[in-house]
Amino acid sequence: MTDLDINLTLESCELFSGLGRSDIEKIAGLCRVETYKPGECIFRQGELNQCLYIIGEGNIFLERTLDLGPRKGKALIGIMGIGRALGCWSTLLDEPHILMASAVCQKDTKVIVINGADLRDMMLKNISLGLNVFQKLCYILRERIQGVFGAMEKI
Repeated sequence: MTDLDINLTLESCELFSGLGRSDIEKIAGLCRVETYKPGECIFRQGELNQCLYIIGEGNIFLERTLDLGPRKGKALIGIMGIGRALGCWSTLLDEPHILMASAVCQKDTKVIVINGADLRDMMLKNISLGLNVFQKLCYILRERIQGVFGAMEKI
């Protein structure tokens, strides 16, 4: 991915849509790109992490392994495509967190990776940017929680 591709992906990302070009460019300065093959995990449930991931190319299954006594299984929380954000908790918390799901690539995938603490620092220094991103995070987290509850009902 080129710098232009990163900027375009960030502009269309569910987390950063509506931000001005200068804010997008600042956020892009925090980014690196990682590439994955089909079947590879970007992250696994239970791992300690402090990164935020934005899908630049490809599709990811967001899955959660559940153990509800006699009801056990793997639940598909959602199918994520370009512009979707994963690992958002690191932006809310001022510490690494334990991931609550796994992200499994379904085809060749490129993700933009941002250190959550670095983004959080930027958000604290620019209150308008921070408020915008936190507001979007709330919507994303609500959607993911609804996905988990829906997936649990199928087990």
